[in-house]
Amino acid sequence: MINPMDLSGKKVLVTGGSSGIGRATCIQLSRLGAQVIMIARNEQRLNQTLEQMEGNNHLLFKYDLNEISGIESFMKNLISETGALDGLAHCAGIGPMRPLNMTTHKFINDIFKVNVFSFIELSRIFAKKGNFNPYSSIVVMSSTASFLGDKTKIAYSASKGALNSAIKSMAIELADKKIRVNTVCASFVETELLEEYTILAGEEARIKILEKQYAGFLTGESVANSIAFLLSRASEYITGTDFIIDAGATSH
Repeated sequence: MINPMDLSGKKVLVTGGSSGIGRATCIQLSRLGAQVIMIARNEQRLNQTLEQMEGNNHLLFKYDLNEISGIESFMKNLISETGALDGLAHCAGIGPMRPLNMTTHKFINDIFKVNVFSFIELSRIFAKKGNFNPYSSIVVMSSTASFLGDKTKIAYSASKGALNSAIKSMAIELADKKIRVNTVCASFVETELLEEYTILAGEEARIKILEKQYAGFLTGESVANSIAFLLSRASEYITGTDFIIDAGATSH
């Protein structure tokens, strides 16, 4: 039996592996045979992810992606231990919401540091000679919020829109190195962040979301499968693309 998404023998670096989509991605990639190298700020929660994964060759590293200037030396040490990588999945991200009158420069900068700046820095280092294997793939979590407006999401939507734009140029520039680059644009996912949003905005807001996202809330595993697909050779002709998984939210 053929599994076009088989990742056996592949080494994939996943950021944000301590919770949510990042955790689901680590687990699913391990099921597909990949060796997963996880990064997050909380080592205890990374170990909780590790307990749910298949295989025993995975690695975890504690690092705060807000520290942009330290990423290069961190990655150098990491790759000296792991060897060349086959994939990068940037699942780390933050999405606090504020109305325009509270959207300060510092607030925007804090969101961009994790969502955008750290991703570009990670990708820059990933693409250096000796750090990656041919036919590698870079995937970054974006959001349908990048092209669907909503109140209080100015900074978050801007950060995800920046990712959608950045990967277009990155894909062209890295094509000669046989590295593909894509985003995954997800709508609302059943994670801790959704629970927090429901508490903040109320149950009525949850019902309104489902009126638009009529196929239901996404599961972490469903998004992880999209990431796995883009990391695998099954998607070898897909690059520079925003891969939408939205339960129908953008079909209106």
